[in-house]
Amino acid sequence: MDHVVGPGEVSRTSRVLLAMAAVAVAFAAADTYVVVLALPDMMTGVGVPIDQLQRAAPIVSGFLLGYVAMLPLIGRIADLRGRVPVLVMALVLLALGSLITTLAYDMPSILAGRFLQGVGGGGLVPATLALVADLYPVHRRGIPLGVVSAVQEIGSVLGPLFGAAVLAVSDWRAIFAINLAVGLVLAAAIRALAPTSTIEVRAQRASRPRVPDLVGILLLLTTLVAGAVVFLRPSALMRDLTWGQLFIPFAGDGRWLTPIGAIAVAALALLLAWCWFAPRPLLDLRGWVRVLVDADLVGALLLALALGGVILAFATADPKIEVFSPRGRWYLLGAAVAAAAFAWHVRRAADPLVPRGALRRTPAWGALLVSFFVGAALIAALIDIPLFARTTVYPDDQLPAALVLVRFLLALPVGAVVGGYLIRLLSPGVVTATGMLMAAGGFVLMTRWGLTTLEEPVANVALFVGGLGFGLALAPVNAALLASTDDDVHGVATAFVVVSRMVGMLVGISALTTVGLRRYYAEQKAVPPVQEVCDGKSRCQEFSDLLRVAGIAQEHAVFWGAAGCAVVAAVLALVLFRQVRPTRLAARDLFTGAG
Repeated sequence: MDHVVGPGEVSRTSRVLLAMAAVAVAFAAADTYVVVLALPDMMTGVGVPIDQLQRAAPIVSGFLLGYVAMLPLIGRIADLRGRVPVLVMALVLLALGSLITTLAYDMPSILAGRFLQGVGGGGLVPATLALVADLYPVHRRGIPLGVVSAVQEIGSVLGPLFGAAVLAVSDWRAIFAINLAVGLVLAAAIRALAPTSTIEVRAQRASRPRVPDLVGILLLLTTLVAGAVVFLRPSALMRDLTWGQLFIPFAGDGRWLTPIGAIAVAALALLLAWCWFAPRPLLDLRGWVRVLVDADLVGALLLALALGGVILAFATADPKIEVFSPRGRWYLLGAAVAAAAFAWHVRRAADPLVPRGALRRTPAWGALLVSFFVGAALIAALIDIPLFARTTVYPDDQLPAALVLVRFLLALPVGAVVGGYLIRLLSPGVVTATGMLMAAGGFVLMTRWGLTTLEEPVANVALFVGGLGFGLALAPVNAALLASTDDDVHGVATAFVVVSRMVGMLVGISALTTVGLRRYYAEQKAVPPVQEVCDGKSRCQEFSDLLRVAGIAQEHAVFWGAAGCAVVAAVLALVLFRQVRPTRLAARDLFTGAG
């Protein structure tokens, strides 16, 4: 990767490359939230009854599992193989996952697609953040980091809107078909920009054969066509006396235990074998396997098991009735065992997933801790602001309740760009603390909300202050981490920041919801039984209002808890980031040799 180490201008191609990467991050972030409105249709599309919503939880948790569990490995690969190859690989995985989701016919197939989408979407974030550090000198990273953080949050706004727009004219499969096309276009665009932006990619392209790998292309097309037929099962072919025999199972009723399924599997096996043994294959499979080994695949799998246990324990729970899922304690026990094995492995491995000393500086590991509490506070806004709106002024309409959250989310990317600019003048610790104290202030104002507050302009003050505060904190945390780690570990380091934030969100929503429910049940004890109150239309309304007041008390408790998490993040940032200077002064030290 071309490193800009002086105060000179960043090339136009490099800026365009980063812009394409930022668009990819926004696209992947939107993909995270696109299922919000499409989930019921997706359930019925793969044969899950709409009244069994709990069975759809893996569609969401499967994406999270792929997004979080594989992040450290992908971040490490970005350090070893380069940022651009990982960006392209992540987009291809995202497109492949979108293709499988588009064609999905049952729960296993849709889970496989969503998992691959999560792996690809998660891999874009650390590679893009590390790309900022590669392309920009320390004193110019603030605004690019802010822009990347901003577009990531804009995706959370665009995702549900994009899903709603597509569903208005087509079905849910069209959402992922569009994802497939956009992912491939972005991958091609980034790959085309790479030769003039990075030394290593120019060398890789120069070493590629001039003659296309016709055998590899033929096997790939055979795999794709046969696989598509297995997924789609065209009725015209199935009714044909000759072609229909391709769909008759050898045993049972599985789609893959058929002649056409066997052709697809055999073509894939031959493709992998060809890419392994051929001198110049379509896909450098051996090269990627070597990279996986060099990136410490064993350590990555152990860490993935640990993170996966945490994710499944919290993401599969119903926060209305439990902190963990029924098997949550077993998931957490497995996560603890895997974490202990990972720690033992890191101490003994020659080249571990996390290089020794990579996070030794206080601001580096401090960024992980701050990110955890930022996530724990942020999830309260993302989940409980719409819930408050549904509890009070929009009990029967989901869309206006969601639009209340949009007011918060629109302020967030503005704060991200402003925060990126401010770290040129102030230390990241001060900017982060200021932002999180603003977020805490926003939550405190939310604890003053009543039955009709959301219909009043004053509600926008809390939403704007809170969103702006969270935005201010995003870029400084990443800047503190990048300034405190070496260039060759930026990918894996930024991956751990994202992981910490996501785990904080999962733990935060369970813990804060538990606190809120205790308050709700305490308030509900003061509500008389329905048969004692609801003896007429007006009295029934009174009973309903009493329950709504109890629901408001529950949300207030959550907002107080979120404010506490935000204050903790602010204090930690002031203490742990105190060694990190404003990027303007850091650049002066770098170029004059001072300090």
